Amino acid sequence: MTTVTPESTALGASRPRRVLLKLSGEAFGGGAVGVDPDVVRGIARQIAAGVREGVEVAVVVGGGNFFRGAELQQKGMERSRADYMGMLGTVMNCLALQDFLEKEGIDTRVQTAITMGQVAEPYIPRRAIRHLEKGRVVIFGAGAGMPYFSTDTVSAQRALECQCDEVLMSKHGVDGVYDSDPRTNPDAKRYDRLSFTEALRSGLKVVDAAAFSLCMENKLPMVVFGMDGEGDITRALRGDRIGTLVWAT
Repeated sequence: MTTVTPESTALGASRPRRVLLKLSGEAFGGGAVGVDPDVVRGIARQIAAGVREGVEVAVVVGGGNFFRGAELQQKGMERSRADYMGMLGTVMNCLALQDFLEKEGIDTRVQTAITMGQVAEPYIPRRAIRHLEKGRVVIFGAGAGMPYFSTDTVSAQRALECQCDEVLMSKHGVDGVYDSDPRTNPDAKRYDRLSFTEALRSGLKVVDAAAFSLCMENKLPMVVFGMDGEGDITRALRGDRIGTLVWAT
């Protein structure tokens, strides 16, 4: 499956497929706090396989293996400060992924929404697009650089600004969009495809409503899939039918 259309390739039908891949930070830790090198190495290999097939890949990484601002707030921490801690956690994940991608021979750049010049470039959309055109993987860290924004929402925003054809929303522990939580309801039904309108109307929580809304308003397709299966990230990158396609009517 590929969702590249004549409308989305107005600059020329020959443009390579360009996607924004959102990766769960929780997966980076292998179920624990911190980074599991074996897990990140496996993710990097799958991304590298897609890049070698000619896919232009931008990445947003969550920070759930280190900090979640909303959870820290529940423990009494001020929400803005907690969110900034979470943003710094995403940058640590970005650097880990960059390291393993470059070990695979893939040229990589990290761009962050919070300036930290010794470890990453600042987020500059036109520069990011140029990196993608040159075959480099661009990894976006530090979220939106502002509190109260989830990395799901940032993924949609970065995809739009970098002219991506699709958002690939990988999830840890779930392989698509369900009508209820499959981890607590064994009878939950998985959708093969549904519209953003249906997802919002049903209050589905697998992706933030703000990310759904942003993609819907700009007619940007989203694929929600599980990142735990062998080779699933590569399949999603190349456009194979996987997970749940969420589309704008």
